Amino acid sequence: MIGRNEEKKILQSLLDEEEPQFIAVFGRRRIGKTYLIRESFDYTFTFQHTGLSNSEIDSDESQRQAQLDKFAESLADAGYHQEERITSWNEAFNGLKEVIKNSKEKKKVIFIDELSWMDTKDSGLISALESFWNGFATARKEKDVILIVCASATYWMIDNIVNSKGGLHNRLTGQIYLKPFSLKECEEYLTSRKIMMNRHQILQCYMILGGVPYYWSLLKKGKSLPQNIDELFFKNNAPLQGEYDNLYKALFKKPDQYMKIVEALGSVNKGITRDEICKKTGISGSGDFSKKLRELENCGFIRKYIPFGYKEKKALYQLIDNYTLFYYKFLKDNVFDENYWMHQTGSATLHAWSGVAFERVCLEHVAQIKAALGISGVYTEVNAWQCDADPDKGIQGSQIDLLITRKDQIINMCEMKYSESDYAVDAAFDKAQRRKISDFQKVTKTKYAIHPTLITTYGIIENAYAGEIQAVITADDLFDA
Repeated sequence: MIGRNEEKKILQSLLDEEEPQFIAVFGRRRIGKTYLIRESFDYTFTFQHTGLSNSEIDSDESQRQAQLDKFAESLADAGYHQEERITSWNEAFNGLKEVIKNSKEKKKVIFIDELSWMDTKDSGLISALESFWNGFATARKEKDVILIVCASATYWMIDNIVNSKGGLHNRLTGQIYLKPFSLKECEEYLTSRKIMMNRHQILQCYMILGGVPYYWSLLKKGKSLPQNIDELFFKNNAPLQGEYDNLYKALFKKPDQYMKIVEALGSVNKGITRDEICKKTGISGSGDFSKKLRELENCGFIRKYIPFGYKEKKALYQLIDNYTLFYYKFLKDNVFDENYWMHQTGSATLHAWSGVAFERVCLEHVAQIKAALGISGVYTEVNAWQCDADPDKGIQGSQIDLLITRKDQIINMCEMKYSESDYAVDAAFDKAQRRKISDFQKVTKTKYAIHPTLITTYGIIENAYAGEIQAVITADDLFDA
């Protein structure tokens, strides 16, 4: 298994605990949650079950009953048979109790995957789960139950399990939020599969696929990066051609408004306010709208940040999911020429997208940027900043996508520049940097020292304009563990 060492150690240590264990594992779809859990327990469970997605449920049958029937099948696989049809979740968990009572295993490891799919309207699932855990699993003298629940709908897990206000409040003994692979882990994964790419190609691939292991598993040995991208997205029946709809429909029961929000954020490169999203989508700025923003944030599709020096009401939202960004730029309105990506090499469209996508990759590797700056152990605040022009105050208007404010009274003002070779700092870049520093100091009144910091793919060419740059971070630095 590539990476996931800490997560695997946590799961395996459950077998040595003397008290019953209840663990929630969550993270975005395709991130490898199920694989992690199965590998950690060597594919051996007292009981395991995966909820049905909506696409698997016959429209002529109630969703709730379909989920219960599938659970009954899993109970049968575990050795429990009930003559009468199971018609409630209390009955279903009573069956699970019998499986546990009849098991000869020292530890009863119960794995329920895609729990959120099982929670259909008025299902009674959560109350039945509460009763199972509080009234049975923790009440057993043997204290031998390990319950692992998992779902891709991160927001659902947080609301219903992690931050439960009902019978599951404070019942979890642990939780694992599984993050995407880093660049380093993607490199290790390709090496394990004997797929040869240099780091620049891996970076380009990450700009498209992000750190989603399933997407990387579809890459084929012996093909160039453009060939692989064409096969994944642009050829007839390409495996990721319909991923966008599948991704959002699998996570959200009514995905249309979520997709509108994501599309609005995908139409701009910078962060925008909640009100601006409402205007772009036509969605009312209600409490339900705020909930949808939180859900998209919890699932890792968007980020919310408060610009330096501002309060919560000035929060900005930005689309950060690499695949979704790629979809809106190249897939949404594409006629699917099967050699499309090969033909994009060197195009202005590709160049413009590369700059934006590289910025997102940098934002996903802030820990590596801090390490390259030698400040891993220094307390920092990481955010962005922007201001409108105000000629009366000598403010020209600026946007800074990454600020690292340090306890040692330095602010690294980071500029991210994608380049196919060493980057040449020119007069225009120098002028823009000076403007940003001037605007930032005038608006924020900061006393901290400002360190212009360049993050680029290879490095810089030393010239008359390069001297003001205080630190240069390269793509190689982003690959550090």
